[in-house]
Amino acid sequence: MRIMKAVFTKQARDMFKNPAVLIMFIIFPAVALIMTFFVTIPENEAVSGNMFVTMMASIFAGMGLITAVAGAIAEDIETRSLRFLVIAGVKPHQYLLGVGGFFLFAAAVTSVIFNLIGGFSGTDCLKFLTVIVTGTAASILLGATIGMWSKNAQAAGGLATPIAVIIGFTPMIAGFNETVEKFAGILYTQQINVIVNDFSAPLAKPLLVIAANIAVFAVLFVIAYRKKGLRG
Repeated sequence: MRIMKAVFTKQARDMFKNPAVLIMFIIFPAVALIMTFFVTIPENEAVSGNMFVTMMASIFAGMGLITAVAGAIAEDIETRSLRFLVIAGVKPHQYLLGVGGFFLFAAAVTSVIFNLIGGFSGTDCLKFLTVIVTGTAASILLGATIGMWSKNAQAAGGLATPIAVIIGFTPMIAGFNETVEKFAGILYTQQINVIVNDFSAPLAKPLLVIAANIAVFAVLFVIAYRKKGLRG
């Protein structure tokens, strides 16, 4: 616990030194708030009241965190911080829970802000927060895995960005293409999209798919950490 707390604290300091990452947790809900106020509050039958909230929350959970986490991990490799942590005996799960735990905490706070903007309550609130927070966990693990396989922060950004765009926009394309829709079903981003666009949809299947994505990303991260940790 002490080690994870130390890594958590280190990541918090690193993020507050990096405005580009910090602002990401502000800009998505800010855009949702502005668009909701100026576009949906005036009576506009073409736009549902919470469309921009669910849209920005989905993008935040499915795309926004991947590049940020990949960059943070790759920076630890580039500055050789990871090497020192591995030599000091920090295990893969301790490092991941420390770094990822901070991002997940920040993402959970942002998710609550999204919920307040959308005014969700009861079962809708529970479903929204559950799928957004678990979705961000999957994004954090994917970003961490990409970061571990990158030589530096620049390389991490170059690899993470197209991956984030592909898995982030696939659910949108799936709405117009049945073949893509079948493939998209295995992605956590598609499951986020299913729930935020229809709170009446069953939650069990989306959570199982997201959990499967989390498990796969976690295994890949552990493999990468063990292979590349001492080389960082």
